[in-house]
Amino acid sequence: MAKVFTEITRLSDKDCFYIVERHKTEFTYPLHRHKEFELNFIQNGKGVRRIVGDSVEEIGDYELVLVGGEDLEHVWEQGSCQSKDIREITIQFSGDIFGNELLSKNQFASIQRMLRRAEHGLSFPLSTIMKVYSILDDIAHDKERFVQFLKSLYILYELSVSEDARVLASSSFAHSPRKVESRRVEKVRQYIDEHYSDQLKLADLAALVGMNPVSFSRFFHQRTGRTLSEYIVDIRLGHAARMLVDTSKTVSEICYECGFNNLSNFNRTFKARRNCTPRDFRAMYKKNKVVV
Repeated sequence: MAKVFTEITRLSDKDCFYIVERHKTEFTYPLHRHKEFELNFIQNGKGVRRIVGDSVEEIGDYELVLVGGEDLEHVWEQGSCQSKDIREITIQFSGDIFGNELLSKNQFASIQRMLRRAEHGLSFPLSTIMKVYSILDDIAHDKERFVQFLKSLYILYELSVSEDARVLASSSFAHSPRKVESRRVEKVRQYIDEHYSDQLKLADLAALVGMNPVSFSRFFHQRTGRTLSEYIVDIRLGHAARMLVDTSKTVSEICYECGFNNLSNFNRTFKARRNCTPRDFRAMYKKNKVVV
């Protein structure tokens, strides 16, 4: 399989943020990745297809996504969008601009948490977009670089306290684990990551941490916001998506290697969670990939 295009951004070593506004009629940039963080705002792009890792979604009239992580592939492609004036504002920055000492300060705690989550891609709801819209609306036209810096920092803070930011790519696809505070949950999560292709039983997983199945099931849901079965399916789908991208194995082979015991169920579940069939997902990545 061809490698994903690695973008060399225009962010220089002497700048904190690279900010650009574009007006376009279509998206033509290929599937890519880069080491910098990228905040992408799109207006009038209803119908555009966004791919971030193994997340495939059609966006609405307003879109705001933060992407981080050097290995997280992403692209916005035309999809069914018919707009003749798509507005895009991109803010790119290196995580190094804050430094570990600054990020460790209390005032930056929420930004630090957000940057970690952004390794899987973060999509912000319309209510959050509207809170920063007025600043985004003119930030690219500010002549004073320091003012741009302060506004960019304020935008990041406002986004970091959004309670409804949604993680896009699965941890198993992005090769970046999500932070889990509970040691018991983390122990089970690690076991699932290593044995996702096996038959996993609630009783066995609960026994790993010395809990009865009913109590552990409730405990896991409280700590992660997902049921144990939902988590296992997400992990398996993430590995399946990565295999669809990185290998030439058949869909059937991938289905069984990732712990699914029924091809029809695998296809149905994949489409429900990824908004496309496994074959279509592979085709989209193959179409967007270019040889480095």
